Formats: sequence, C-alpha cells, structure tokens
Amino acid sequence: MSADRKPELAVFDLDNTLADTAHRQRFLERRPRDWDAFFAAAPHDAPLAEGVALAHERAADCEVVYLTGRPERCRRDTLDWLAAHGLPEGRVYLRGDHDRRPARRTKLEILRRLARTRTVRVLVDDDELVCGDAERAGFTVVRARWATARTAELRDAQEREGRT
Repeated sequence: MSADRKPELAVFDLDNTLADTAHRQRFLERRPRDWDAFFAAAPHDAPLAEGVALAHERAADCEVVYLTGRPERCRRDTLDWLAAHGLPEGRVYLRGDHDRRPARRTKLEILRRLARTRTVRVLVDDDELVCGDAERAGFTVVRARWATARTAELRDAQEREGRT
C-alpha cells in the first residue's frame, strides 16, 4: 500500500462474533422479550477467542471497523467492552435507537456506504442472512461459526424485530 492510500477495512460484528451472548439470551426467551435487560447485560459478555484473534490478525494490515445491530444507546458500554478486552481501536457503527429494520438491511447499507470511499476487505459476522446478502453484493465474508449461543430467539430478533 502506498503512503497516500488508506488501508482496507476489516468489518467485524460484535454479538456472537467477538462477544459471547450466551448468558443474556434468556432475556429473549420471555414474552414480551426484555430488550433493556438483554442490552444491559452486554458489558458482562465474555470475549470469543476466535473472533478476537481474527480481529488482531486483520488489524495488522487493515483498519478494523465494528458494525453491530446494537442500538446507539449502547455505545458507551460497547466502547468500554472493546477497550476492556484489548480489541483493536476502530470506528463503531450502531443502529439508531428506533431503527427496527432487519440487521441484513442496516448492515448492508453501511457496508455499501463504506465501500464508496474505501475497500472493504472482509466482513466477519455470525448472521447467515447478513452474510448471504453481503456475499451477493460482492463482499468477502467470514462466517463466525465459533459461538454456540445463537438461539432461534436471537435469529428471529435479528431478522423480524430488527433489534440486534
């Protein structure tokens, strides 16, 4: 890369890619779902070693960016969590607090926006629908299949409720 070119981007999801949400998915099994409790528990997520290692590996030659379906009100907790677990510094994109579109729509919109001015080398995400849409749009994808905590409730929340 020449000195006048910006590095390529490595885009990482958070929940079940870098952060283990197993301990808080119980809040999604209730009816109605307890979204406030689900997000309030996020600072206690354990890091997922495979995802963290990949973020550090990509940071060697890419600018790391975080793209999550978490709402904007979670920004402070999210930044604190990333720092506490030694993840590479990078911009964090969260959904608007009242944005209920499916994650695959919101994330693809941001990926396309990023790609207008930068090369997106890779997206790392656990959501199969996000990954599939990103691949169809021409992005290189790594599917984060190392988390075991991705329940049907979380999949439904991501697609139908636009919550994470």
